[in-house]
Amino acid sequence: MKIVLFKDVPDLGEADTLVNVSEGYARNYLLPRKLAGPATPAILAGMEKRHAEKEKQRAEKKAEFEALAGKLSSQEIVIEADAGEGGKLFGSVTAQDIAEALHKACQVEVDKRKVELGDPIKLVGEYTVPVKLFKDITAELKIKVVSK
Repeated sequence: MKIVLFKDVPDLGEADTLVNVSEGYARNYLLPRKLAGPATPAILAGMEKRHAEKEKQRAEKKAEFEALAGKLSSQEIVIEADAGEGGKLFGSVTAQDIAEALHKACQVEVDKRKVELGDPIKLVGEYTVPVKLFKDITAELKIKVVSK
């Protein structure tokens, strides 16, 4: 039986997808819980309309993040840290520190988990750190760690 999912169903599919399931599963589980509906022409037309709206929103969001990536790639963020002889930091510069410095410098809120810093920075110098903004959009952020 072909049905259209109204909500995400684990191990079956996401909302607004057309799936083929057994009649018993549809009649006894999906339909009574209003997780899905039969694939009628009206429901299929509504599904296509929602797909088009989601795709339009996704394209707008992607364009917005591409512009932000261009802005961030042209910026250089300066982070001051306590350092000893030879430029070795007393602590380290972590993804959290980079996210906070980015927020102060550019007024852009970035989650620390999006800052793809392999190991914490422990030396004074210039670094390039990737920041994942969207699915396929990553900004190359230039970080300059200086001694206080």
